[in-house]
Amino acid sequence: MHVTQSKLDLNLLVALDVLLEESSVSGAAARLHLSEPAMSRTLGRIRKALGDPVLVRAGRAMVPTPHALALRAEVREVVERARAVFLSGGEVDLRTLTRTFTVLANDAVSAALGSALFGRVSREAPGVRLRFLSESHVDLPTLREGVADLELGVVDTRAPEIRTEHLLDEPMLGVVRAGHPLLREPVTAERFAAQEHLVASRRGRLEGPVDEALARLGLSRRVVGAVGSHPASLFVLRDSDLVGLLLRQAVPLADALGLVCFTVPLDLPTLPFGMAWHPRHDADPAHAWLRDCARRLLCELGRDV
Repeated sequence: MHVTQSKLDLNLLVALDVLLEESSVSGAAARLHLSEPAMSRTLGRIRKALGDPVLVRAGRAMVPTPHALALRAEVREVVERARAVFLSGGEVDLRTLTRTFTVLANDAVSAALGSALFGRVSREAPGVRLRFLSESHVDLPTLREGVADLELGVVDTRAPEIRTEHLLDEPMLGVVRAGHPLLREPVTAERFAAQEHLVASRRGRLEGPVDEALARLGLSRRVVGAVGSHPASLFVLRDSDLVGLLLRQAVPLADALGLVCFTVPLDLPTLPFGMAWHPRHDADPAHAWLRDCARRLLCELGRDV
């Protein structure tokens, strides 16, 4: 960051971090317990210090400039390290903690885990807000750039500096509407392959491990299409004769829609579930608490289903 020593101010970095997260002067003011005029003056100081507009109007909203986006990860890291320095003995008072955590997760994970995680956070740290982001159809360095604080799900990052923790292995189940013809007799590989299938894929893929397992048996299936998430696929399956797949932890979602899950008669690999975060959060006790919440709830969910 090209800021002269005389212009350095940790409070400005904290404000910049919140402004980039909120993309709103009013939102940042509320987060920092400032008036909007005071927040506007702070933004003016930041603009002068950086020699960049930082946030600019785009219709009714404000968007970060390219320079501000390039600085976001560095600003977040400095703020997190400073926060860790001033925390006494690596402890944090959850009752007075005011923080927003951004969690990157598959929509099925968010739907299955969300209510329990929101509930625990509300009880233990009422000043904490959670923001779930859906996975993109392309892989982005969201943890490195500070866009997300924690990733939950099938973590396949190849970034060497990212911390990862394996929690459990999840099998995939078949799912169809109640009364589906497939359920009238035992589900064999042949009968399974003979159905029309719907794939849930954030990248829009139409083939995967199921097709490889079928090919090993000399079988193939007809995939009629793909949707971007498992929750979306459930509504399509509810009103059609298509066959889909579902994470075991998302079985309650299928039950709520009156769908029926079954064991797929194929040798399919399990999905390794875990979490990932950037090492700048290692010494942050608030982040460690969030990781512990997610760890416990994910493992409980895996046992209960």
